[in-house]
Amino acid sequence: MRPAFILASALTAAAVLCAQPPASPVVVSPEVHTDRTVTFRLYAPKASEAAFFGDWMKTGTSEKMTKGGDGVWSVTVGPVRPGIYIYHFVVDGMTIADPVNPRIKLRARTSASLLEVRGGEPEVWMPRDVPHGTVRIEWQHSKVLGGDARWIWSYTPPGYEQSPNRRYPVLYLFHGSNDIAGGWILAGNANFILDNLIAGKKAEPMILVMPFGHAVPFGSPREQQAKNVSLYDEYLTRDVMPFIESRYRVAPGRSNRAIAGLSMGGGQSLFIGFSHPEKFSAVGAFSAAVPADFAARFAAVLKKPEALPQTIWFACGREDSLFDRSEKLSALLKDQGVPHTWHPTPGNHTYTYWRQYLAEFAPLLFRR
Repeated sequence: MRPAFILASALTAAAVLCAQPPASPVVVSPEVHTDRTVTFRLYAPKASEAAFFGDWMKTGTSEKMTKGGDGVWSVTVGPVRPGIYIYHFVVDGMTIADPVNPRIKLRARTSASLLEVRGGEPEVWMPRDVPHGTVRIEWQHSKVLGGDARWIWSYTPPGYEQSPNRRYPVLYLFHGSNDIAGGWILAGNANFILDNLIAGKKAEPMILVMPFGHAVPFGSPREQQAKNVSLYDEYLTRDVMPFIESRYRVAPGRSNRAIAGLSMGGGQSLFIGFSHPEKFSAVGAFSAAVPADFAARFAAVLKKPEALPQTIWFACGREDSLFDRSEKLSALLKDQGVPHTWHPTPGNHTYTYWRQYLAEFAPLLFRR
């Protein structure tokens, strides 16, 4: 080969290499340190500003991120107490999930990311070396909602498949606004909570049923959203419950049914539980969006405490914007002579507290 040709080939190869953009840096996010501080990183070389928000922080606040010379923005926060948290970035005004974190928190609109911080002691929401139940996703065409195909997440306890002659009680468990049917599994670890409680003989083996709570599409005009609770009531009682009872080995009767939820779902559980006291033996409401017309709507029912569910249990954090609603509900029930448990706690409006509420509520159910 001629020297001139070799030189030309080398120059061409060098030019091609120079024309290629530099490789993007390897980004690790989130990075949990031994002292439980956490570093979050985002590669956004063209962004002019970036910020971070975690749901343990006060609503409306954020942490500014610092841009490095390699185009990677970062921030270190904490220490963060053990738990599972939802977080996102705000980049030039746009809210995004962490693009390198595979643990995504799906929502009805927009998505975020999940952070898990573990402590030294095994928490009730952590997966332990105990028998595990099974999580399923079912699909149903809802007659109430015009044939809409809707998913229903469910949990069957350990031993369900191996006990074909046994029937189980059911807890219908609802998510909050802008969440999905699987929220209690993906962020709430409800399956692990029940696994651990059942293994420790602290709760009866039960089936969890988690339907999608937006009977009216999320983001609809306010006048449509006002119909969501009553329409969801119809959807649950006319579609979901018969569907579940036809597919699962469900123990019959009121004593084997309970209902609970968080935030919007807490309001739904109160509405449905008090609307159909003949169907449910227990009602749980966590940081509940208590219906504004609760006292007027259920005035007649409240005069017959003996007909209401035997267990009425609700909790809310004092830093939660919905705390006053639960406190007023407790005062109303007390004034009407309705037995109930009102459990005010520290904390805000997050799964950190809802997981604990579920762990306290579930052991009260279906005791023989």
